[in-house]
Amino acid sequence: MAPTSTQPPTSTESTPPACITVPPEGKYRYIPPEACNANWAYAPSYPAAVAISVIFVIITVAHIVLAIRFRKGFSWVMIMGASWELVAFITRALGAHQQDSQPLAYTSSLLFLLAPLWINAYIYMTAGRLIWTYHPEKKIWFFKAISIGEYFVWLDILSFLVQGAGGSMLSPGSDAETMNRGKNIYMTGIGVQEFFILLFSALVIKFMLDVRRFQGSSIGYFGARWQWVTYAVLVSLVLITIRIIFRIAEFSAGTDISNPLPYHEGYALGLDAVPMILATGVLAILHPGLALKGPESEFPSRKERKAEKKRIKAEKKADKIVRKGLREDRGGYREMDPSSSSNVELSRV
Repeated sequence: MAPTSTQPPTSTESTPPACITVPPEGKYRYIPPEACNANWAYAPSYPAAVAISVIFVIITVAHIVLAIRFRKGFSWVMIMGASWELVAFITRALGAHQQDSQPLAYTSSLLFLLAPLWINAYIYMTAGRLIWTYHPEKKIWFFKAISIGEYFVWLDILSFLVQGAGGSMLSPGSDAETMNRGKNIYMTGIGVQEFFILLFSALVIKFMLDVRRFQGSSIGYFGARWQWVTYAVLVSLVLITIRIIFRIAEFSAGTDISNPLPYHEGYALGLDAVPMILATGVLAILHPGLALKGPESEFPSRKERKAEKKRIKAEKKADKIVRKGLREDRGGYREMDPSSSSNVELSRV
């Protein structure tokens, strides 16, 4: 029977010894993590994977129901994030009983690393709509509400591609050089993601301060639904940051024995899985639909925005013509004025 956890390699040499291929052992086909053909850095816990899978089933179904209930089409992004987490732990549960299966280990690891990017994008889209609905100027600094979500989602996609490229190089069985390069690429992507999160957090805080100033301090800090949803956004950003700090710490120290993070599943579950459970759960309990109600809470369609731009352009053109006509009228009056003045003087003489 496979052990519940394993210790990292005990070698203290600067260059690790050459690994050996070890045939699967026991009921769960366990392979030691130091073996060349190891798919896991530890023996994954089947009960933990099943329990977390059940939690993400509940969260995914809840977000589907809430998306339908509040008619929020953009909620599909959160549903994707929760679904990826769910599949990651279903394959982890299967992999716990088939530890020699490379496809299960690879699928679980990759989806576990990338699923939070969907959740992050959902937060960006939610905050953009909050600013559009509640901020009188519909912008924060020079960021327009209608563009905030687009800008940060595209930046999130960039981070997604970088992390995906790095994560794909971390597949079990890759050589040490490829694994090291993949970790560096993944860390770059996750560092960029955290920079965007910090910038976005500043925008959200500025939004809260602006709206309170416009509405007056009488509403307090918990008197409106938009405030509760905004707090949920900020809490989720903090939870994602905890997860990012863990991943940076995990990969930055490499696979040296002084770094226990890659070799004990409890760290990954406690500092990655749990924060994502809490983030997706908070955004289900305080769903954006509680504050974003009615058609005015949604961005206008591309067709409507195009028509609005044409209308504004036409108004500017008409205003320009009117101003030009006024200038011509004033100019003509000034040309006639001297002669009329002289005529008056002559008549007096």
